[in-house]
Amino acid sequence: MQYRSVKGFTSAGALGMLLVFLGLGFILAGGAQFIIGMKMVPEGTSMEKMGDAMLKAMLDPKNVGLARLSQFLGTLCLLFIPVMLYNLVVNGKNTFWLGFNKHITPKQILIGFGIIFFANMMAVPVADFSKSIIANFPKLDAYAKNLEEMYNQQVLALSNLKSWPEYLMAIFIMAFCPALFEEVFFRGALQNIFEKWWKSPFMAILISSIIFSLIHFSIYLFLTRLVLGFVLGMMYYKTKNIWVNIVAHFLNNAFAVTQLFILSRQNKPLNVEDTEFKITWWMGLLAFAVVFSLFKALEKASADKKARIEAQEQVLLAKEDPFRSFADVNN
Repeated sequence: MQYRSVKGFTSAGALGMLLVFLGLGFILAGGAQFIIGMKMVPEGTSMEKMGDAMLKAMLDPKNVGLARLSQFLGTLCLLFIPVMLYNLVVNGKNTFWLGFNKHITPKQILIGFGIIFFANMMAVPVADFSKSIIANFPKLDAYAKNLEEMYNQQVLALSNLKSWPEYLMAIFIMAFCPALFEEVFFRGALQNIFEKWWKSPFMAILISSIIFSLIHFSIYLFLTRLVLGFVLGMMYYKTKNIWVNIVAHFLNNAFAVTQLFILSRQNKPLNVEDTEFKITWWMGLLAFAVVFSLFKALEKASADKKARIEAQEQVLLAKEDPFRSFADVNN
């Protein structure tokens, strides 16, 4: 039986609506970031040089406040606003359909953070392997290195944290907001759509994880982010509660921001590589074993809560009459 949302949308129709609002999000994000960028570049800059001037201005420490605002508004408009509009049209006002519900325990959150922490360790050898393979293709390697340098420059520009207020602001903009926006979009919306459409949790998690990795625009770390995306997708599948993902993702981001804050206060040049673990293959395999064990623990800790969520979903679907929806008018 084909799944239909409470508003009568099929999974294909729901994906179509998400893509429509994603297109709107691209326009909003681009417009917001362009307006902010115009405030940072010198007056009289020609349109031909505007792109390079904006990029240079974004990396200037004196513009760090505007750069952080640009990042916040960009991800808000690109991911969060589209997914909330999508949910309003496809599912109504109830954010339950994005994974927001009260069925959560501190134990789930603790296990979730453990999973993402050890998953990061597990993924380090994967990144090293990727770099060793890409090194055999000089042009691709040079392009990948350039992308990574640009990303690191942006991170360091946003991580110019010299005081506690700046640190707290960075925790919000660089740790909490990306965790909230990305998890709601990729797990709460995209993975949910694919799972209901294909009836295959594995494929839903895999494809949404590939897309999750692609939007980070990193060749060196594509497989690493694919692994982390898959882990986060499995976490959502096991719990059916987006808060577990958001908190685990947030704590992971906050850990990295805290490392940068500590390094910033040491009055020496920042290097993103200083925040990375030095992990060998055997340590990565050990981390994989830990992640596997933690998923077993998460599944056990979430069994009762997940059953309640699935029961609530059936109750909500039964209460609605999808044939009243405008989505079914022509059926």
